[in-house]
Amino acid sequence: MRKAGWLGLAILTGVMVWRLLFGAGLHAVDSPDWTDNYDTYFRKYAKHYFGPDLDWRWFKAQAIVESGLRSKARSKSGAVGVMQIVPSTFREIQKDNPHFTDIASPRWNIAAGIYYDRQLYLRWQDIAYDADRLYFTFASYNTGHERVSSAADKVGKTPVRWKHVGPYTPKQTRYYVKRIRVLMEKPAAQHPSAELVVHDSDA
Repeated sequence: MRKAGWLGLAILTGVMVWRLLFGAGLHAVDSPDWTDNYDTYFRKYAKHYFGPDLDWRWFKAQAIVESGLRSKARSKSGAVGVMQIVPSTFREIQKDNPHFTDIASPRWNIAAGIYYDRQLYLRWQDIAYDADRLYFTFASYNTGHERVSSAADKVGKTPVRWKHVGPYTPKQTRYYVKRIRVLMEKPAAQHPSAELVVHDSDA
């Protein structure tokens, strides 16, 4: 009886810890708890840079993890806006997109973030399994492409799977990717494998 009680408590504690780490407080990306004020921009730039077959909500989920969709969000490292872009990165993006005029504007902040995702996505072509390329893109957005690439090198042969490379990345990066996936999986959503019909030339 006592053993059963302790076992039940251990299971309950485990579930609570899992929810704390990956699920608690994370409503589905479609939840009315998240503003839809920027959905037009997520739709527009997801289609522009990734084609019509990618579920645009992946980028909204990313923005929820980045900023909670707060346009005035600022990080200690100086990252700005909905997509938490560092000003130096925004200036680099502006070289190819001079019409991205204001990092603080939700429209241009989101456009720049998805454009940057696109550049990272292209770098994982033929290296990551197609079904996992979006996970590698998000991980690279979070911690830098070189760091994730170094982790992939430790796995060896390509193409690589995120489940094999993830353990070699920083804990915060694994958590970042997991949170995005949780947002999309509440309720069940399109798996990244469905977004493979994207164009590998810049839109």
